[in-house]
Amino acid sequence: MSETTSPHKRPDAQTTASSLELAHAAAQVSEDNRAKNIVVLDMRKLTSAFDYFVIVTGASRRQLHAISDEIDNKFEKELGDTRLGREGYDDSRWILLDYGDVVIHIFDDVTRDYFSLEELWAEAPRVDLSQVLHDHAANEASKSAPLSSENQF
Repeated sequence: MSETTSPHKRPDAQTTASSLELAHAAAQVSEDNRAKNIVVLDMRKLTSAFDYFVIVTGASRRQLHAISDEIDNKFEKELGDTRLGREGYDDSRWILLDYGDVVIHIFDDVTRDYFSLEELWAEAPRVDLSQVLHDHAANEASKSAPLSSENQF
């Protein structure tokens, strides 16, 4: 049974966060839960149904659930926003969270490749997340980099 209550943007959004802030928060929570390939698409010029798609990949059913649950917690408790609908949680190959202006897609690898939303919506500009997400790869590389000669005894 579907948990979706509305396929459209909120007509009277009374949230404390803008749709871009929500998209950024979803990306951050996803990264905090070790999601990969985090993409935010700006959909505002392509559809009036929503403003942003957040697309992320998780490695397991447990991880997809954790990402979904943590986004719900963040949005409800910290950002004052309530989910309008959720699809796919039980199947856990593609969880869709509908927050009206922001729609979050949490995929496993195979399902994300199959549906290829980034290609389907190729005209949508990608939101720059460089100021929002931590660069785990750079952090890991700096941890394993050799010390410079001036730092060695």
